[in-house]
Amino acid sequence: MKLNIKSTIALSALMISTSAAVAQNTNSGYFTDGYLYRHELNPALGNNQNYVAMPALGNFNVAMRGNLALSDVLYNVNGKTTTFLNPNVSAGEFLNNIGDKNRIGLDLKLEVLSAGFKAWGGYNTIGINVRSNVNTVLPGELFRLAKEGLQNKTYDIKDFSAHADAYVELALGHSRQLNKQWRVGGTLKFLLGGANLDANFNKAQLTLGEDAWTAVTNAEIQTSIKGFTYIEETKMRGPENEQTPHTYVNDMDVDGAGLNGFGMAVDLGAEFKLNDDWKFSAALLDLGFINWSNNVVATTNGDKHFTTNNYTFNADDDASNSFENELDRLTEGLSELYELRDAGDQGGRTKMLGATLNLGAEYTFPYYKKLTFGLLNSTRIQGKYSWTEFRLSANVAPVKSFSAGMNFAAGTYGCAFGWVLNYHPNGFNLFLGMDRTMGSLAKQGIPLSSNASVNLGINFPF
Repeated sequence: MKLNIKSTIALSALMISTSAAVAQNTNSGYFTDGYLYRHELNPALGNNQNYVAMPALGNFNVAMRGNLALSDVLYNVNGKTTTFLNPNVSAGEFLNNIGDKNRIGLDLKLEVLSAGFKAWGGYNTIGINVRSNVNTVLPGELFRLAKEGLQNKTYDIKDFSAHADAYVELALGHSRQLNKQWRVGGTLKFLLGGANLDANFNKAQLTLGEDAWTAVTNAEIQTSIKGFTYIEETKMRGPENEQTPHTYVNDMDVDGAGLNGFGMAVDLGAEFKLNDDWKFSAALLDLGFINWSNNVVATTNGDKHFTTNNYTFNADDDASNSFENELDRLTEGLSELYELRDAGDQGGRTKMLGATLNLGAEYTFPYYKKLTFGLLNSTRIQGKYSWTEFRLSANVAPVKSFSAGMNFAAGTYGCAFGWVLNYHPNGFNLFLGMDRTMGSLAKQGIPLSSNASVNLGINFPF
């Protein structure tokens, strides 16, 4: 898979802004009466009824989250939609919308089967889920290089990274009331690994000139996919008559597919009822690991230095060796810039999952007991991909068969307005909500903001 640097940046930006995925449960339902999947946000929170989910539609969530919006990378020029690379889009206008670290985080979760029932002195849950965790950090300097060219002659691109994993989860949960004040619960998860990737492009210090350019790079990619291999290419580099062969990874291949790891995780939760008005809760989710069967590595083996005058840059955009033409030719692939070498299969490795900490406080309005207010803090603990969010909500259950909530959130990815509607008469449950309400849409129906979600589910309580 050869990657042109400019198309890679533009494609990454578009993916950040338009990627849709089946994501984790809506936080808007944490305090909502009758929301059947509260136990996946805190395993101590059981239900009053047994239930069986409609296969694949019990808890369906299409969501996106990031700090780079579609409107930051697409522009209207003379009535036509174009990318930020269009010369009629000024560098100043574009770069004002780009941060030092541009992030996207997607937590994918497809509920294949799910059920809950009362037995053994408490409430029990069973779930089979397909899950994936995807994170990307794109440094602002990478966008500056693509947009500015020779306007700046030095660039320090660092902390360009990506993480992804995919696995199947079998979850068995149990919660019970200890006394009038305390309720506790836990979920044991067995994990079957499918794929894992960790890419860290730690450094690319570039000095660009009209006659030559120099680079200092440092990068490593670790991939655990059954049947995965890197493909190398050799090219001659260096001054004329002094060229030397340079071998680097420029492509990849997957021969076959299948399970490639095994792991375990737990969810732990508790709820404390202080009095008739106040409840407090806490949960730690996805505390666990996957042991991947292999680890195919591509690396620069530390800092790699090289200089070349094979490419000459001209500030004249119309010249055959203009910055854009030469950079496109030079970077036929990102790997040619970093010159990663195939280090082969390094054996199995163990990776921790990204854990999530939920802390909640709920207040029941004393003059109307069907109205409650809740404050939920959710924090993902995952190194450079960590994030946090505070969500203040108002929730009401005016009749037995209907409940609803609205909330305001603020955190790492900015502010958002959320809501949930939950219709649950005897034998049927339908809920619909958004953690992040969609704003304006492009003509293709894609949200111009990178933060939006739609959550719905159909279940059958009994």
